[in-house]
Amino acid sequence: MSSAGTVDSDQVGAFTNTEKTFFELASEQRLSIIFKLNEKRAKISQLAKDLNITMQEAHRNVNRLQDAGLIEKDPEGIFSLTTFGNTIIKQIPTFNYLSKHKDYFSEHILGELPIKFIMRLGALDRCEFVKGVVAILERWKDIYRQADKYIYEIVPQVPIDLIEPALTRVKENGIKYSYILPRNVIIPKGRKDLLKKLGHNELLNKGAIERKMVDRVQVAVILNEKQAAVLFPTQRGETDMNMIFYSSDEIFHEWCLDYFRYRLYGADIFDESHLKEV
Repeated sequence: MSSAGTVDSDQVGAFTNTEKTFFELASEQRLSIIFKLNEKRAKISQLAKDLNITMQEAHRNVNRLQDAGLIEKDPEGIFSLTTFGNTIIKQIPTFNYLSKHKDYFSEHILGELPIKFIMRLGALDRCEFVKGVVAILERWKDIYRQADKYIYEIVPQVPIDLIEPALTRVKENGIKYSYILPRNVIIPKGRKDLLKKLGHNELLNKGAIERKMVDRVQVAVILNEKQAAVLFPTQRGETDMNMIFYSSDEIFHEWCLDYFRYRLYGADIFDESHLKEV
């Protein structure tokens, strides 16, 4: 907006191309066509057969996708994605993930999540939405039980029921256990005695356990080398421990692992004096 209250010329039509792309993608048939072409190149007759649509429908939608620059046809009449189309299709999982869980995200925020991880939210698309404390604790324990190499986690608090399963796995299987807690973490009563009983300090001195602190934890992750879970905060900024996204999908896991490493890199030395026992 200029000082005179008029719209700057470089802002006019700034989203025209984006609008056209979204408009062409706003069709189940056209989305089906580009996802099918993402699997393999195909002639229009094959597309119509695979998608169970008429040749007339296939022609109409293919022409629109061509005009939008999303697909192209070679001299033999075989269609494939353009570089533009191939790149666009990789953004769709983000919209799909957010759309599937729009009710959840109307009540939750992304907390301290950096923009580079927000832009990769599509990596979380292939997941299971788990609700309820009992079900979540079982998935959490399952991540511990199935760990063969490591357990990594960023959590806002320490459920006392999970301390023994984690440390037992470290002692009996020689895995690495690395965790990050916030400075204002609440520690359950009996934690110190339980840690002593389980040999926590010995494992810490051996390097089997690594622990760090950050100013706050809103987005939490729990993972081993095969499975991962992520928890987002409520609108009050507190991690919602009653709902998780869980998956063994490689891309989902990579997102969680990258986020853990990002927070670990910026974390500080663990300071027991900050712990509050309740």
